[in-house]
Amino acid sequence: QLQLVESGGGLVQPGGSLRLSCAASGITLDAYAIGWFRQAPGKEREGVSCISSSGGITNYAASVSGRFTISRDNAKNTVYLQMNSLKPEDTAIYYCAVGRGYYCSGYGAHLYLYWGQGTQVTVSS
Repeated sequence: QLQLVESGGGLVQPGGSLRLSCAASGITLDAYAIGWFRQAPGKEREGVSCISSSGGITNYAASVSGRFTISRDNAKNTVYLQMNSLKPEDTAIYYCAVGRGYYCSGYGAHLYLYWGQGTQVTVSS
């Protein structure tokens, strides 16, 4: 049974850091680009970052560029999102999703095959 499980969320103070993980079972991630998304209360889901199947190409939303780093360990079938210098506006549920191909093609929902259940990130003092 295919599963994507996000973990690593929590409550952190502004300026703090968190590392999210997206662990997969029932699918081998090394053939797919992986995206991270977030959805804040009352807002639409937005794409945060994406990484190609090999890890050689990454993409970031302008709002997180320079603060977030996406990476992957295909041997562990896991993708990570290192989040530094967190701001209150980063508060959201964060989701990972499996892309339709090797490369990141954007953040439209139709470009992704499978989604995790999400992990809550709250940035507050």
